[in-house]
Amino acid sequence: MEAQSSDVTVTSAKRKCSAVTGSARKIKDNAADWHNLLLRWEHLNETGFNVARNIVNIRQTHSQSDQLLLVDESPSSAPSRQTGGANELQDECCKLQDIVDKMVVVVMKMERLMTSQQGVQDLEEFQFGHEGRRSPLFHSWNTKHFEAASRVLLESFSQELKLRQSILQQLAHTVNSDLCMVYLSCWLHQPFTPPQTRLTLEALLLETGHRPL
Repeated sequence: MEAQSSDVTVTSAKRKCSAVTGSARKIKDNAADWHNLLLRWEHLNETGFNVARNIVNIRQTHSQSDQLLLVDESPSSAPSRQTGGANELQDECCKLQDIVDKMVVVVMKMERLMTSQQGVQDLEEFQFGHEGRRSPLFHSWNTKHFEAASRVLLESFSQELKLRQSILQQLAHTVNSDLCMVYLSCWLHQPFTPPQTRLTLEALLLETGHRPL
């Protein structure tokens, strides 16, 4: 899932200049924050994939080296090679851990956006009743649509985070090359963020005016 960074640029000045106020202002700001968080996620995901690929390459290289040692290399050189490989692998694992930790922060911010959107809906229901206001805040959506969109995004990326946490725990200890490729493929292709997730974000940006109709 690739984000289009050039289409939505949100600055404090742009927010101040907008005439939108109240619930609409909050929802529009939340939509921009969703976009920016997804851009951050995509950057971390790409960086994490490269690190994960390095881990697999290091693991496979040293696995092959260990097999060669059994055939034609003197035992005295084996400990130094193994130590160097272990240190290199540990460094890459630490990098991947740092990236996953940053992804945790991104999802936590998504959770706060979800809480914010629920607060907007509660306020709207308090002011206008369960059915909400008669006229839409922007083009056609009511606040329930915005909450539903936020929930789709949060659930998708919460599952993606759990997947990466699992891959982080397993990747460096996996000796099966086919399984390593499965891990890398899952990391890269993000199975819990199908096209519907991207369409949900685009619909949110269109509805709030961040994308031209």
